[in-house]
Amino acid sequence: MNQDTKDKINRKYERELEDGERFWPDSIFKDVIVSLGLFTLLILLATFVGVHDSPKADPSDTSYIPRPEWYFLFLFKFLALYGQIPVLGKIEWIATVLIPGIAVGLLTFLPFIDKSPDRYYGKRILPIGLMVIMVTSMVTLTLVADIPTVLAEGPTLATILQPVAGLVVPGLGLTALVLMSFVFRQTSTRTMIATTVMTSGLMVALTAFILLAAPPAHAETVELPKTLADKIVAGQDLYSLHCTECHGDDGSVTVIEGVEGLDGTVISPISSRDVLYTVNDASMAEIIAYGRPELGMIPFGKAYNPEGLTRAEIDYIILFMRYTWDDRFEAPVIKPLYPPLADGEVPSYDVHIAPIVKRYCISCHRDGKENNNYWMTTYDEIIDMGDNAPIVEAGNLESILILVMQETPILDENGEEIIGVMPPNKPLKAEIVEIFKLWVLNGMPQTAEEAAALSSPPENTPTPAP
Repeated sequence: MNQDTKDKINRKYERELEDGERFWPDSIFKDVIVSLGLFTLLILLATFVGVHDSPKADPSDTSYIPRPEWYFLFLFKFLALYGQIPVLGKIEWIATVLIPGIAVGLLTFLPFIDKSPDRYYGKRILPIGLMVIMVTSMVTLTLVADIPTVLAEGPTLATILQPVAGLVVPGLGLTALVLMSFVFRQTSTRTMIATTVMTSGLMVALTAFILLAAPPAHAETVELPKTLADKIVAGQDLYSLHCTECHGDDGSVTVIEGVEGLDGTVISPISSRDVLYTVNDASMAEIIAYGRPELGMIPFGKAYNPEGLTRAEIDYIILFMRYTWDDRFEAPVIKPLYPPLADGEVPSYDVHIAPIVKRYCISCHRDGKENNNYWMTTYDEIIDMGDNAPIVEAGNLESILILVMQETPILDENGEEIIGVMPPNKPLKAEIVEIFKLWVLNGMPQTAEEAAALSSPPENTPTPAP
């Protein structure tokens, strides 16, 4: 830049400065107003929208697949595509450090590289073109971030085009613009504009084709408990599945019965003050996660048990124990286990029996447990399974299931017990047994619609909810 041009620019700057605004207080005032608006927007979003609810991070959960926030998805996808490059794909520091460093450095030093004094966009094609291609690349990589880069069944057109659209095309476009500006200096502005438009358009077109050819597979959404009541209910369900077998549904068991390898083991009732008042939440979480080998308790944390519980699930169990048994905690209102029966109403499996089974039975009667092959995880299993099937028959109150619920063991012809009472640690409440009896007498309907169609049940005594 010669001296005449500098003088011309300085004179123009002085004129505009006299006619324009000052940094203080004009520009500062505008910055304060904009900052206040953004801060207010963040407050409103945090209040009325919130953040996506997710469980606590659990380092022991090896099944967890980490994913960045949306504003880093483009880099996440770039690293995935770079990993497919032969030889270079194994040198991770090139993609994680070198290439992003070059990109940031290029943007940082671009004002020093392109020293044109002109502000007209037609004479600043290099910085504008570089920025357009880079922004377009970031947007397109973000859009295809959920599409698998490699498929187990082999490459498809969508997987082949991803590195082309995400690496090859933008790389060639950026290289072409740099060469036109610093090597082939006689290149026309129109050619550089055409290169920018063609590169960006090709990336957009390829991305659209990829999205149409292989729509992203949305992972199954898992609803996490949000309120305290929901977390307590979640903890109760987990306790029923993993703990009821040994500790009973109310945590009052002192001698384990009916559990293979632990029958007769003396334990402390975990719902007692001696436990709840002396063991804090952190220690209780460690006991659940690491187990008590000396007492036969297996570890339930994922660090030691692949089928075990996450840290969030362990916390739910502790919340259930605190708010249910610890008199220092006041529990919120929690919906009953099942809706109370009205006069003449017939219970159904879906509405009444399934939640009862989940609470009191499924801890033992599921796959992997010693239970005479009698599982109770579904309606069909309750009806048809078991070494002594049928365990329960419609209309028959002498069925095995009904008898053992009423503390009547099943004996063989020699008077030897072959099926003990259920649950072995503590009898079911009378109202729960009545629910089962009503259900059996009325033909064991599965759905609420089937139960509603039975207008004349043999017994219609209303049963309160627990």
